[in-house]
Amino acid sequence: MQLDRAINLDDLRRMAKRRLPKIAYDFIEGGADDEEGLERATDAFRKWRIVPRFLVDVTNRQQKTTLFGREYDSPFGIAPTGIAGLFRPGADMMLAEAARDANIPFIMSGTGTGSIEELGRLAPEHGWYQIYLAKDWKISQGMVERARDAGLSTLVLTVDVPCGSNRERNVRNGFSRPLKMSLRTRLEALLHPGWMREYFRTGTPMFHNWAPYGPIGGTADEVADFVVAQSYPALTWGEVEKLRRLWPRNLVLKGIMHPDDARRAAELGVDGIMVSNHGARQLDRSPAPLEVLPAIDEAVGDRMTLMLDGGVRRGSDALIAQCLGAKFVFMGRSTLYGVAAAGKPGAEKAIAIMRREIDLAMAQMGCPSIDRLGPDFLMWDRPEDRLRNRRV
Repeated sequence: MQLDRAINLDDLRRMAKRRLPKIAYDFIEGGADDEEGLERATDAFRKWRIVPRFLVDVTNRQQKTTLFGREYDSPFGIAPTGIAGLFRPGADMMLAEAARDANIPFIMSGTGTGSIEELGRLAPEHGWYQIYLAKDWKISQGMVERARDAGLSTLVLTVDVPCGSNRERNVRNGFSRPLKMSLRTRLEALLHPGWMREYFRTGTPMFHNWAPYGPIGGTADEVADFVVAQSYPALTWGEVEKLRRLWPRNLVLKGIMHPDDARRAAELGVDGIMVSNHGARQLDRSPAPLEVLPAIDEAVGDRMTLMLDGGVRRGSDALIAQCLGAKFVFMGRSTLYGVAAAGKPGAEKAIAIMRREIDLAMAQMGCPSIDRLGPDFLMWDRPEDRLRNRRV
């Protein structure tokens, strides 16, 4: 089986690229403007060095991690990725099922193509819901109530999309509202018959979580236009307070990048922050999430749960993020490549690759348990830093 030949996450990316037409692959792969943010996010991890500690018994290694009172088998989860059904029909629920079976969290995107209710039935203990607030507060309130009734534990409010961004790959490919695909784009899609067969069979995926609020009997395109029309650039801390009062369980803000914003979130009773630059798909000149993580950890690390999303491509990246203050990391593109390439088995492969890399890195660095991670494992900047007491 071709999937058996994938030994790292980049192999899954190449498999997805072969299967998907350019218009779909570029949607996953692309960023904003010059796409410098994409490179910056991965380069931020490359700047750090893990200093191994030897003569440590690493026979039994443990990467289980407790997050919001629940123990997961690994310190990473699946980040929200929009329009997943375009890359593979049913992709959202394939990802949810793979996460459930691996005992890691899955965040359903606010522009996903599955439904809150389906997620609640399939993976209530592993499914989180990402919400984009709508102009009509009743729509947002309805989604929050549906997530509560479905038994989901965690609501993730994305705060870093005040407006659409300049994603030039999408513009060139005609991936916009309304769709304006060129003849060249359409002809290129014909070179990917497997994807084309599924697309003709299922059509444009529906934003099922938005359909009840849109035009009655609306098509997938009409519901998509409704979602765009409901974009809410006026999102402020006032809405966060309203959401905090409405949602009784774990509330996470995704997209916080400044320590002052993190402090404000803590004051309002937010349970966690996902330090994220939206996959480098919004403000191209923003710093990498890893670059701002230490400052945010210093500001609120003792008051709330910190997570990181962005630039994680290797198991060692997850460990570096945890050494710098993150409790957990999330990946979006990697598992999406897996499900696009091979469905649920592809998502499972991505999870297995990441889990194995974390295990090997922990052995190599002399860290038998995730809870021992800290800055002491990272290369020091100044000679005097070597005098610090380090954990063994």
